[in-house]
Amino acid sequence: MATELDPVNLMKQQVGQAAAARVQSGSIVGLGTGSTTAFAIQALGDRLKSGELKDIKGVTTSFQAIVLAKEYGIPLTTLDQVDHIDVAIDGADEVDPQKNLIKGGGAAHTQEKIVDSFADQFIVVVDGGKLVDKLGTTFLLPVEVIPMAMSPAMQAIEKLGGKPQLRMGVKKAGPVITDQGNFVIDVKFAQGIDDPAELEKTLNNIPGVLENGLFVGVASLILVGEIVDGKPIVREIS
Repeated sequence: MATELDPVNLMKQQVGQAAAARVQSGSIVGLGTGSTTAFAIQALGDRLKSGELKDIKGVTTSFQAIVLAKEYGIPLTTLDQVDHIDVAIDGADEVDPQKNLIKGGGAAHTQEKIVDSFADQFIVVVDGGKLVDKLGTTFLLPVEVIPMAMSPAMQAIEKLGGKPQLRMGVKKAGPVITDQGNFVIDVKFAQGIDDPAELEKTLNNIPGVLENGLFVGVASLILVGEIVDGKPIVREIS
């Protein structure tokens, strides 16, 4: 990563470092996906390298997290080999006042939900722009579906008042394919999401839907990076 960071990336770095600073030696750590979490993974690697942190193991939520963990020297394990996760660090696309989240901008929300929900503590790292009064107002809700269920699932989502669209690849012809080999349907709710807990269950009950990006009652602590008077600061919402 570049040594000279612009204020936004400097803020993301500070939030990532603040999350990594909460990890203790001997911990099993869930490693999330995204630009802010990438700084947390880098900071964990730096703490290991300096000897300040010892004997941690990472459980990754995506191929991106695997690559970064290897790059920064974090030993990895799997959910098959651990009986708990002490702390998970992950980003979010939206955070409401009840600490409910929308995740899945990187199409890794299924693995993220498994890891983040399994952790004793789930620390969310975001910038201030991700804070919203109501979920679904600034970000589309990702829903992961198995390919053969795409059309029926989209029809079921429309009946719930959502406007679904298949997520298409960038610099790739055709749809985005998740790490599980599935499609992502991004859903717009015109008035936002009134009852995230209810919608999370309803969407997951549609046949062929694997998981959706609503994380209700999972986050323990939100670390928010903001730029105040041109300087990055980190504040906590617990």
